[in-house]
Amino acid sequence: MEQNSFFSPEEKVRLTQLYRELLKLSGSILYPDDCKKIKRYLIEAVRRDLIRRNVFGMNLIISDMETALIVASEIGLTRGAIVGIMVHTCVRCGYCSPEDVEKEFGEDVAGIIRGLNRIQELYEKTPTVESENFRSLLLSFAEDMRVILIMIANRVNVMRQIKDTENKEAQHRVSEEAAYLYAPLAHKLGLYRLKSELEDLSLKYLEHDAYYLIKEKLNATKKSRDEYIEKFIGPIEEKLRQAGLKFHIKGRTKSIHSIWQKMKKQHCGVEGIYDLFAIRIILDSPVEKEKMECWQVYSIITDMYQPNPKRLRDWLSIPKSNGYESLHITVLGPENKWVEVQIRTERMDEIAERGLAAHWRYKGIKSGESGVDEWLNNIRSALENNDDMQLMDQFKMDLYEDEVFVFTPKGDLFKLPKGATVLDFAYAIHTNVGDHCIGAKINGKNAPLRQALSSGDQVEILTAGNQSPKQDWLNFVATGKARTKIRQALKEMQAKQGAFAKELLERKFKNRKIEYDEPTMMHAIKKLGFKVVTDFYKSLADETLDVNEVIDTYLEQQKIEAGQAEHAPAPSAENYNVPSEAELKAKAHDDVLVIDQNLKGLDFTLAKCCQPIYGDDVFGFVTINGGIKIHRCDCPNAKELRKRFGYRIVKARWAGKRGSQYPITLKVVGNDDLGIVSNITSVISKEEKILLRSISIDSHDGLFSGTLTVMLDDTGKLQQLVKKLKAIKGVKQVSRS
Repeated sequence: MEQNSFFSPEEKVRLTQLYRELLKLSGSILYPDDCKKIKRYLIEAVRRDLIRRNVFGMNLIISDMETALIVASEIGLTRGAIVGIMVHTCVRCGYCSPEDVEKEFGEDVAGIIRGLNRIQELYEKTPTVESENFRSLLLSFAEDMRVILIMIANRVNVMRQIKDTENKEAQHRVSEEAAYLYAPLAHKLGLYRLKSELEDLSLKYLEHDAYYLIKEKLNATKKSRDEYIEKFIGPIEEKLRQAGLKFHIKGRTKSIHSIWQKMKKQHCGVEGIYDLFAIRIILDSPVEKEKMECWQVYSIITDMYQPNPKRLRDWLSIPKSNGYESLHITVLGPENKWVEVQIRTERMDEIAERGLAAHWRYKGIKSGESGVDEWLNNIRSALENNDDMQLMDQFKMDLYEDEVFVFTPKGDLFKLPKGATVLDFAYAIHTNVGDHCIGAKINGKNAPLRQALSSGDQVEILTAGNQSPKQDWLNFVATGKARTKIRQALKEMQAKQGAFAKELLERKFKNRKIEYDEPTMMHAIKKLGFKVVTDFYKSLADETLDVNEVIDTYLEQQKIEAGQAEHAPAPSAENYNVPSEAELKAKAHDDVLVIDQNLKGLDFTLAKCCQPIYGDDVFGFVTINGGIKIHRCDCPNAKELRKRFGYRIVKARWAGKRGSQYPITLKVVGNDDLGIVSNITSVISKEEKILLRSISIDSHDGLFSGTLTVMLDDTGKLQQLVKKLKAIKGVKQVSRS
């Protein structure tokens, strides 16, 4: 690595210094020939002029060594991570491949490099890194958690080195990423010191004036502040020892970032921050005495210093949702300065430091099943015990095994359930895109609608104006949204097809001057083999059924109903016997209507103009197409029908209950009193075998008039209902329409 064109004199000195520090820290965990191999890789890559400086002009070899130093000294990772960092740049510049690294250094190092490469590709694929989805994708892409830890260490190193850079735009971008991506990740992984450093440095570059204002005020008071903390905790230590308590005390000043956040929240200066000083008293207490001894310390401190009752935070009685337990008080110390005191036990402190991360629990993760809590705690245990090589296999990100994250060509990120297809993604973008989707390009290659997606795929949806949802789409979509939208579209298409086909059919009937009768058409549809009317209209609309065939079947059915069909000979008079009254009573359950001379079996329909029901005096009226309409004898149209078409009137009478309900319309008039409608509906709802189908009420001049449509089965029930309605207070008149 003696290339004069690549290393400046200062960088050569720095390189030697870093090499010695790194060797001192990790020499015992590296294999004997690791250093020689790494040096050979780097020298050859430099000799071939393959390694370039980054956007800040930083030498990548020195930067990688600095990152490796952070990983070894401040995080505690071992050989795989350190070697992976040092060789990664050689792979990125094209000097060697992950397969070459695997042969030279082993699968563990190659896995780290593959993870770093995937993260780099992810960055190149999307500019949208500020979302929670991206953070989740970052974790799922890394596979090995050491990759995330390396990324955090690298970002800390970059932030340390870019103080004087001229590339302010890049400085601003990496500082924002440090604040909203890497600092939260460091916090959740228990790397609190690195988290605070990332926050402070990002504030330094993003809010320069605020950072230095706070820093100068803290520096100006550092000596006096340290003396003050000693002065504050001295008497407390003495009192706690006298009480026989086992404990130790930590004193600290809040980070610059934390102070700035409080200043913004409270709209005040540095002097206005109550808890600029923080003292933590950690007790060595058995579990059964924890609360008692914490409150004992509280009592001792508040006897010595005046507490601020508004600043008491009791997370002993009711711990936070993330498991945090502690007692926080703010007291007025010497010189009238506010000091925050945190009282907790060793157990509580361990939970607070290690964290349960329940507040960060990812949506969809079941408690106890690959949960974030256990996952993160295992990572912390691995880091503390320096046994990352043994335990990191647990962290292969089964955490996100039920989800996939995919990108649009513009870099927008979408989260979908595992098994989601191209069509699911299309509907996730927009309903209209889903309805007209014909396929996609996944990572530049054509893919069908039913192609399952994988995390990190870049998907470009292809559409066509003549495409529409198909029934079989429901068989391979995985998301509820897609399934709902497809069903909705199919239903709308079905309704449009039905309306179009019905209009076509009626137009053909009109052209051929055939009277259209709904009951006859229903029989014809069944004869054509359709069980559902919508299927019949669909077949007409897509022209799989000829409309002329439908008309021929209809005309044939019409002749059968009129008794004119060639295959329906007239019954012989010799074989006909008029049934007796006894026979009629015996067949009362047959649900028949006897029509003139006790003939039965003819098709009939009930007239809508008068809505006859069982028990009404009725007559039959022969229509033009041969069917019979049954009218009440007091039907409003009865007089005109008898006068003009007396020859088409036939006698009719009921021959037993039909066993079904009929719609009846009643007109009700009365006083427009409060609750009258409620009283009417209440009476109807209490009646057995009577259903209220609709109600319409109008009121004017203190009176109301309205119509009710009810379902009942005979005139007896009708008379009882009318009687009860008339008995309602305020009802003046009830009549049948």
